[in-house]
Amino acid sequence: MFSNPEQNVLKLGLREGMRVADFGAGTGAYSFAAGRHVGHTGHVYAIEVQKGLLKKLESEIKELNVLNVECIWGDIEKVGGTKIADHSMDAVIIANVLFQAEDKMGLLDEAKRILKKDGKILFIEWISSFNGMGPSSENIIEERMATDLFIKRGFKLSENITTNEHHYGIIFIHKHE
Repeated sequence: MFSNPEQNVLKLGLREGMRVADFGAGTGAYSFAAGRHVGHTGHVYAIEVQKGLLKKLESEIKELNVLNVECIWGDIEKVGGTKIADHSMDAVIIANVLFQAEDKMGLLDEAKRILKKDGKILFIEWISSFNGMGPSSENIIEERMATDLFIKRGFKLSENITTNEHHYGIIFIHKHE
């Protein structure tokens, strides 16, 4: 069972007009959830490196006439790879992608670059796999390891959130130096 994007996004405290980046947007579940919270004056950037997934998501956005979610083909592991302006995002969503990242620090550095001061990160990651879904056991990033990575990159742990039996969630805050 997947964690509930709508429920998890609520923890970010998004409001009308906010700007959000969804790293590794995939099928867009988190992008759509965030889009419902930022309203007509807000904007969500669904960033995905896999062109096939991006095309599918773009089609769904058009079909549903969602006007505040925009797809970006970009590299979330490279500083500047998302093509988003420095310090322009109120929040970044990193859901079920860190375990796949080859350059985990690069991914965190890109999130840090685009976040405003006191911007938040919604971080969701796998605890365990089930029914062939999720990462192999050697690719699982334990909660303590993830927290250490974020803190090393200058983020502050805000709160741990309840997700489901296969995931954990953490809200981090970006504190500029």
